[in-house]
Amino acid sequence: MYVEIRDLIFKYKNSQLSTINKVNLSISRGEIIAILGQSGSGKSTILRLLAGLEKPCSGTIVIDNKVMFDNNTYVNPENRGVGMVFQDYALFPHMTVEKNIIYGLAKLDRKERTKRLKEVLTLVNLEEFRDRYPYELSGGQQQRVALARALAPKPAVLLLDEPFSNLDADLRCKIRDELKRIIKDVGITSIFVTHDQEDAISLADRVVYLHKGTVLKVKTKEEYGTG
Repeated sequence: MYVEIRDLIFKYKNSQLSTINKVNLSISRGEIIAILGQSGSGKSTILRLLAGLEKPCSGTIVIDNKVMFDNNTYVNPENRGVGMVFQDYALFPHMTVEKNIIYGLAKLDRKERTKRLKEVLTLVNLEEFRDRYPYELSGGQQQRVALARALAPKPAVLLLDEPFSNLDADLRCKIRDELKRIIKDVGITSIFVTHDQEDAISLADRVVYLHKGTVLKVKTKEEYGTG
């Protein structure tokens, strides 16, 4: 398996109860996984643990055969090869689309940065918007910039936190289809969290149902009856 989460336990400081309670999950390369649950179920915490933004109490996290966390190992976020799109997109307001995207490409030389910038702008269909600032873009366009920035360094795994929560209802379906196309075109292993079952079923290959930090069930696309 490409991503392995085994017996993962996490508890926030000053909390009596575990936010994540012995979660186990195996994900294949290129698979899109949705983690579905209500607020407080721990779904966004799982993303933060995968990204290295929080440290588990115990358990194991493996990505592409590399141990990111266990009893003897903790890999810092910048060395995990994980791209993350935050719920509020977290774009730099003082930077153009172009500068937002190349922010994480400092290790590349100028020629390589320019090439990669062009590739991801084409991928998200924002070539004509490279010189605009976030406030000049629609919510859907901002999301695509955040997605392009996350994909630019070619991460091993893409994480998305409530990717549709800031979009108007009439845009959700369109943006959802665009996002699925982009992820499938890249072929990147992706995990997104949502409280909306329709979003989960429309986008994911499998849906993980989470309740109070525990996996209740996992359903495949065939089991929930969509193609």
